[in-house]
Amino acid sequence: MSRKKKIAVLIEDHYQDLEVWYPILRLREAGYEVVTIEPRNQKHYVGKWGYPIDVDRSIDQVKPEEFDAVVIPGGWAPDKLRMSEKILNFVRTLNKQGKVVASICHGGWVLASAGVCKGRTLTSYIAIKDDLVNAGATFVDQEVIRDGNLITSRKPDDLPAFCRTILEALES
Repeated sequence: MSRKKKIAVLIEDHYQDLEVWYPILRLREAGYEVVTIEPRNQKHYVGKWGYPIDVDRSIDQVKPEEFDAVVIPGGWAPDKLRMSEKILNFVRTLNKQGKVVASICHGGWVLASAGVCKGRTLTSYIAIKDDLVNAGATFVDQEVIRDGNLITSRKPDDLPAFCRTILEALES
C-alpha cells in the first residue's frame, strides 16, 4: 500500500480565513494528510477575520521531501511568510521537485520572493499583478491557472476551481 500523500498549508497571522480552511477541509475530505506549517515557532495564529488556528508544525520541524504539495493562502499572511528564508526554500524545493505548488490571492507574493515565477503563467489577486509580472510571470485574470506544477487563483470566490485543480494535479 502506498503512503497517503501529504500536503503542507502555510500559516501566518492575518491569513485569509476561507483560503486556509476551505483547502484544508477539502483535502482532508479527499483523504490527504494535511499539515499546517508556520515560520516562527508559534502555535496559535489568527485569520484576517478573527478565526483561529493552532498550527501542526514549525518550518524547522519539516523537510520538503516529506510533502507532495504546498498550499499558500492569501490575506496578509504571505507578506509575513515571504520574510522567512526557510519558507521560501521550502517552496523553491517543492517547485524544483515538480511537486504541486498552489497559491491563491496574495499568496503570489511568496512565489515571487521564492523566485519561481519567471517564464510561468499565473494569476493572483489583481493588486499584486505587477509583483508577479516584475518577477517574470505572464499574468492572466481567470479563476484558476495551472502551469505544470504551479496552480494559482485570484480570490475566495475561486476556491472551488482552485481546490478541484489541486485535487486533479495530485491524482495525476
